[in-house]
Amino acid sequence: MRMVFSRKGFDTSAGGGPSPIRDGRPISLPIPASGELSSTRFADLGLGEDVAMASRGKLAAGDLCHHDPMFLADGRAILGQCGAAQTHLKRQGVGVGDVFVFFGLFREEGARPHHRIFGYLRVEEVLALADAPSGRIAELAALGVPHAIGLHAANDTVYLGVGRTANCASEALRLTVAEGPPSLWQVPVWLRETGLTYHHREDRWHDDGRLQSVARGQEFVANIEGRADARLWLEAIIAEIER
Repeated sequence: MRMVFSRKGFDTSAGGGPSPIRDGRPISLPIPASGELSSTRFADLGLGEDVAMASRGKLAAGDLCHHDPMFLADGRAILGQCGAAQTHLKRQGVGVGDVFVFFGLFREEGARPHHRIFGYLRVEEVLALADAPSGRIAELAALGVPHAIGLHAANDTVYLGVGRTANCASEALRLTVAEGPPSLWQVPVWLRETGLTYHHREDRWHDDGRLQSVARGQEFVANIEGRADARLWLEAIIAEIER
């Protein structure tokens, strides 16, 4: 079994600033869309004011956004990936039964930015769009899935399954240590033992359970097969998201 720390949403380079924590709830702002590969505007998601504030006026309610991952009202979740990030996921063997844990940069008013987990997707299907039936692609496009509206790369892939976003910004879902900076995380002991892709350098791991996470990158994979401690941690995170 594999667990993927998947970076999503606004940050200082993608969008211009952290996503907000509004009324105690983390609101992940999807990044701006490029070209004609989206049918969703920030206003469609009720995020017009949030995106204008987070981007310092560079984006507005009428701008298109890359609505991905997508969380549906029936408890399903959809994630699209392509290019080098999808190649990495495929090489790591990520597929049915694995779990994406989504994190991003957030800030509560008056506080410093930090990384936190805001959602998950338990994979039930992996669909390579280049080989997918036209009916399935049309179905996904009708939902507004960007990668189904138009191919971003030859290896465009969609992951589908059960998933949700968090209703509260609890401390249990915070990654960044209390004093920051955002990229310095407090992580469980088992993660150093299983390893995390893109974090192979030993000097990133500290003896006090802290990890200096990489500055860029989207998908970080940990193979937790046979690790009861890791599975318990993951199920506790999912329970915290769902509460």
